[in-house]
Amino acid sequence: MDDLDKAIINHLQGGLQVCERPYLVAANELGIVEDELITRLASLLERGVLTRIGPLFQIERAGGAFTLAALHAPPEDYDAIAAKVNALPEVAHNYEREHELNMWFVVATETPEQIFDVIKLIEQQTGCAVFNFPKSKEYFVELKLRA
Repeated sequence: MDDLDKAIINHLQGGLQVCERPYLVAANELGIVEDELITRLASLLERGVLTRIGPLFQIERAGGAFTLAALHAPPEDYDAIAAKVNALPEVAHNYEREHELNMWFVVATETPEQIFDVIKLIEQQTGCAVFNFPKSKEYFVELKLRA
C-alpha cells in the first residue's frame, strides 16, 4: 500500500457525497482522476486490504433490526459452528473471543421479529445456546482508523 492508497482510505472514511458521481467528487478532492480512484479501490478490495466499501444504514429507520449475539462453541467444534453461523445471510461480523462466550456476531434482519427466528435457527443448527444482546442505546462514535 503506497501513500496514495493510504490517502484514499483516510479520505473515504469521512464518507462519499450522495450525488450522481461520488467517486468523481472524491477523486477531485484527492487530486486524482475518477478511474484511478476506482482502480485503486478495486485493487485494495482484491488484495483484502479493504473488505467492503459501502454505506452504513440505520436499519431501524427502514423497518429492520440488528442485534449483537454470542454463543459458546466448544473449541474442537469452533470452525464447524462458525461455518454454520456464517452461512446465514443475516449474520455479519463474526469474531472469536477469549471468553466463555467465544463467538460474537451481528444478526441483521428485515423485521425485528426475524431476529428471534434467526437466533432459534442458529441454536437448532449448532446445538449451542445463543445469547441475544439487543442495542439499548445508540452512540455515534465516528471511528476512523488512519491507514
